[in-house]
Amino acid sequence: MIFFTSDPFLERLIFLIGEIALILLLILAFIGFFLLFLSLYAILTRNFIFPEFLKAGLIFLEGFMRSLFKIFGVSDNEVLQMMVRLQNTLNKKRFMATPVSERAIFAPHCLRAIACPAHLHPEEGLKCRSCGLCSIGYAKKMFGNLGYMFFIVPGSSFIKRLIKEHRPKAIVGIGCLMEVKEGNVMAERYGLVSMGVVATKDGCVETAVNWDEVFEIALLGLDPASVPEELCRFMQQ
Repeated sequence: MIFFTSDPFLERLIFLIGEIALILLLILAFIGFFLLFLSLYAILTRNFIFPEFLKAGLIFLEGFMRSLFKIFGVSDNEVLQMMVRLQNTLNKKRFMATPVSERAIFAPHCLRAIACPAHLHPEEGLKCRSCGLCSIGYAKKMFGNLGYMFFIVPGSSFIKRLIKEHRPKAIVGIGCLMEVKEGNVMAERYGLVSMGVVATKDGCVETAVNWDEVFEIALLGLDPASVPEELCRFMQQ
């Protein structure tokens, strides 16, 4: 039903409300397309322009941005990958400022070999025996030499328990895309600085990760004199 009014004041008010609504829609559309540009640039170049604005905008306009991404053929995985890198970028300075003794690395148990002889410890996660069947043993040794807490865990509930027990201030989480995303959310809830590394091969057994990327993140903020020579090549200049 359409209502008509002869009151000039009400007519002007309705017209003003319509104008304001139109202006707001145009502003939101402009912001949305600007966020789309920033996102596409980040996906293509792996670099970020205005990262704080990008994160806030993607959260505030989540539904609208999902529609724009679909229209422009950007997959959910590409967006999630970009969000993980964005979180790393925003957390980098705080992570670098955190002493290595207060950092922890959480690796998923699915990285181990099928024939892995390690057993699960109720308080420390999987107890790696450095048998050589997978790369975890070497990584555990290197991170231990650097002063990191290093845990191999079967799931997020185990991570929560270890966080409460060992109280790290910064963490590096390795896992599939959704696990890293959920880990970042959990870290924010606990007030932790989080850095994520997405697995290069998903699945339930014998998954894979780019350990070079893990080492590059782990070495952020460390004194080069304290880093073993074989790891110096991973330090960012």
